[in-house]
Amino acid sequence: MSEIEQEPELGVRRRSTQDALMTCSTLTQNHSCEGITCPSCLMLTKTTLLAENEVEAHKLANNYKFGFKKWKSHVTERPWEDRSAIVKELYSDLNVIKHPGSLVTCDNVLYVLLFGWWIALLYLLVALIMFVTIAGIPYGKLCCSLAGYYFWPFGKVIQKPFMNRRKSSVRFYGESAPETTAVETTALLGATDRVDRAPSETPTVGMKYWLSPSTYVWLLLGYPLLALAHGLASFIAWILVVTIPIAKLNGRAITDILLIPPEQLQIRPSKRTDVPLDGEVVLCCYRAMNFYYYKYTVFGINVFAVNLLPLVVVALVLGYADTENHYASSPVKFALSILAIIPLSYYIGMAIASISAQSNFAVGAVVNATFGSITELTFYITALIKGSRKGNKCYEEVVKSALTGTLLGCVLFIPGISMVIGGCKHQEQRFNSRSAGISSALLFISVGGVFAPTLFSKAYGNLICQGCTNSTQNESGPFECNDCHFNVLQNNALFHSHIQPLIHTVCILLPASYVIGLIFALKTHTHIYDIHISDCHVPGHSHSVVIHWSRWRAVVLLVVATVCMSACAELVSEHIDPLLSSSAISPYFLGVTVLAMVPELPEIVNGIQFALQNNISLSLEVGSSIAVQVCMLQIPVLVLFSVIYPVGFNLLFSDLHLWASIFSVILMNYIFMDGKCDYFQGTALVVVYLIIMAMYYFAPSQSSC
Repeated sequence: MSEIEQEPELGVRRRSTQDALMTCSTLTQNHSCEGITCPSCLMLTKTTLLAENEVEAHKLANNYKFGFKKWKSHVTERPWEDRSAIVKELYSDLNVIKHPGSLVTCDNVLYVLLFGWWIALLYLLVALIMFVTIAGIPYGKLCCSLAGYYFWPFGKVIQKPFMNRRKSSVRFYGESAPETTAVETTALLGATDRVDRAPSETPTVGMKYWLSPSTYVWLLLGYPLLALAHGLASFIAWILVVTIPIAKLNGRAITDILLIPPEQLQIRPSKRTDVPLDGEVVLCCYRAMNFYYYKYTVFGINVFAVNLLPLVVVALVLGYADTENHYASSPVKFALSILAIIPLSYYIGMAIASISAQSNFAVGAVVNATFGSITELTFYITALIKGSRKGNKCYEEVVKSALTGTLLGCVLFIPGISMVIGGCKHQEQRFNSRSAGISSALLFISVGGVFAPTLFSKAYGNLICQGCTNSTQNESGPFECNDCHFNVLQNNALFHSHIQPLIHTVCILLPASYVIGLIFALKTHTHIYDIHISDCHVPGHSHSVVIHWSRWRAVVLLVVATVCMSACAELVSEHIDPLLSSSAISPYFLGVTVLAMVPELPEIVNGIQFALQNNISLSLEVGSSIAVQVCMLQIPVLVLFSVIYPVGFNLLFSDLHLWASIFSVILMNYIFMDGKCDYFQGTALVVVYLIIMAMYYFAPSQSSC
């Protein structure tokens, strides 16, 4: 397929592998198989990407479309042969013999200090119990051997020889695997991750094993205690992520090693000449840690999102079962609920990306517009309702601070930190200045519309001063006031006749501008986002596409995550009151930092990953798209909700919110003007963001709080 074929459904173009590689190699020497763009192509307002299949091509194209959530992770399972050696090792079953060199490393020594000594001690204790029972002496000897193994397992091989001589199943690192049935799984305590075993060679336990009294003594007195210890060690190691090899090591003990008859188990050093050819390697481990496990996924879900999922259960159970705060205080419940939002935000983003990648652009745009802001809106609405019921204006100020904090974080911090980290790997990064200009124009429209009622109120509102004193004791003398601000709420005629209609007008025009932006990017000017997609598979290799989440599964998970998000948002708004009443934390600072940026952590990670792969264009679009959604969708929805259910929300922001937002948007547009960036420009954005956060930290709270 040498000619370009148009695919209207995907809104992308596909080329043959050779053509795409020739295009990139001609224009630039910088390309990869992971959706990385060619910088020179970006200068021509065209982007060439490499995709593995049609679904991934659709997802990559959606990343470049206005109004779509930018998502880095794969929505399909990558073929095993296309993965790098580092990633393959993450999913490997610990049964491949290697020659890694020195085994005395810091991580292996740390294993002994954290796990090895007490597991070995427990084995010796169980061995003593087995010796006392007389019948369990064979298992007592096994425990003594395993005590030494689990104290220092590195470089040792646990092997189970076959009863009848047959071709060896031992494999050494670097050797090609024989014809086998390969199964990949990501279960923590599963027997295998990749099992290289012929079905006819599956070992069976004979009747002799079950007729032996020692088996029942072992299963009653020894196995439960050791299984509990290994399960605890496996859980701790899994939670730490980088120590997942230790989790696999302990999980294999529960599922395999402790259930093998002692006479069949052999522990040998990992020297090729010492391992009999007639046997099966059950377990061999060489390193306790692997820092690349941050890439590990379970059913397409990143391991960090999997590990944080129990936090959602803990937060919901404590929040709704312990209403009297007997087991946890309000600040603890607030912190747990905020942290529980992180994995839920990830699941919502993954579900949106999966649905969009398997649908046309109309469905994808609707799903992104509807659920793209659901994380923030659930908290904002519940907080406004809570503040209205309590008659506390602090909740409204926190919501406005969170909206402003999200805007500042997306305009300054996300692109800034992406430039800094990406710039450490790439000296200079280029992006499509035309598409960035469209996002900048929308941001100007958004910020101008959102803060127009505030500027209007300052022009026509009343200046209210409090805490005024006259030091001259003369009524005609000058007064010194501590707190002066414009207040239009006390002037009902001005607010209801002029400002409120302006707010409603702005909230109609902003979503209309968002819709026009969708039409511009997805229909009339698609050439600006002209994406070329090319297969990166080896010619002649065909692969069936395995989607992690089908459309219906993604819909179900999206609904469940949204419901859990609403419950967590309710808990956040319920237990934020003690923090608002504390003089140590300003409601301004709490809103612009914790409440604004914690839900955006998955987006920050996405932006950094894009930048590391030299795709800074998407890193910038991550922040811009969120900022545009805040102004053009979230704020109008809150105003509409306030009309239907009066909670007192209006678009009258403080001076600090106003000038910080306007200055940030101007600075961002100035830096993005030339279509290229480096770590110095990113540092400038991050420093400005930190300065503004310091202003919020030291800003005094309003009198209403």
